Amino acid sequence: MFRTGKIAMFVVVPLLAAFAGIANAQNTVVATAVSSPDHTTLVAAVKAAGLVETLSGPGPFTVFAPVNSAFSKLPAGTVDTLLKPENKDQLVKVLTYHVLAGNVSSKELVALIKKSGGKAELKTVQGGTITATVQGGKVLLTDEKGGTATVTAVDLKSSNGVVHVIDSVLLPN
Repeated sequence: MFRTGKIAMFVVVPLLAAFAGIANAQNTVVATAVSSPDHTTLVAAVKAAGLVETLSGPGPFTVFAPVNSAFSKLPAGTVDTLLKPENKDQLVKVLTYHVLAGNVSSKELVALIKKSGGKAELKTVQGGTITATVQGGKVLLTDEKGGTATVTAVDLKSSNGVVHVIDSVLLPN
């Protein structure tokens, strides 16, 4: 006789890996996003941009992962437009703007902000800059257009980096 918990694990884990297009069982930053019901829009965007393989690579990466409701804050039609094949370059630009090279924990990020006089400039994989500050005990990220995102969950560790959850999509120039 099988136990329900074991059956669920044997069924759910392979389905998650298959959904992400991940051939290995490593807990990558992509697998971390796939396992979250709050990041389905982000996962769809990463797949449409062709970034699953890259972000499943060795890294390390620090990913600021917008939740589904963050994408809902964008002007109507923005997500649908970005997901079109002809807009892949723009989608890649937006997504890689949320990624830092290296493994930056929340503790390291706050220390960097303090060391930099209250404002840390973070260079993204896309080539742009995100400004990190602490306000009211929370880390705020400001994009190049002046938009802000609050870090709502931190240090979701993976085999190739770390994921920090944010409540808004950051946009590069």
